[in-house]
Amino acid sequence: MNPRRIVATGTFDILHPGHLYYLEESKKLGNELWVIVARDANVKHKPFPIIPEEHRLQMVAALKPVDHAILGDKTDMFRPIKEIRPDVITIGFNQHFDERTLHLQLTERGLAPEIVRIGKYEDGDLCSSRFVVQRIIEVRGKMNDNQEQNQRSFS
Repeated sequence: MNPRRIVATGTFDILHPGHLYYLEESKKLGNELWVIVARDANVKHKPFPIIPEEHRLQMVAALKPVDHAILGDKTDMFRPIKEIRPDVITIGFNQHFDERTLHLQLTERGLAPEIVRIGKYEDGDLCSSRFVVQRIIEVRGKMNDNQEQNQRSFS
């Protein structure tokens, strides 16, 4: 029996429970999950990743639902899709892809995977790399201010 291949894509900068939910839900749609991790140079729709692409790839590859993790192509985002030939491509709830446009682009390349948008993970407010970064700044920034004040009071 041929495996039912699923492809999930993303930047996966600063892993959080929302990423894991996206990948777990994607894996439920088949029995072989491929994850394409965005190249640093290709991330243009949001702030530049904090974690380098090779490290993000290592982290994603280590996750339980992931069978295969690869870096995206530097010039053609469809090249890995053509090589993998997935049955399903999943899109995260906040990814900027339009399903109809993506379907047309895939069809033009002779590919016909089902496109499924995975819903939002609703358990917690730290399910966005942006929110994690904001929280770090809030907490660590305050700690650093408090540490500096404590050090000054001991001087």
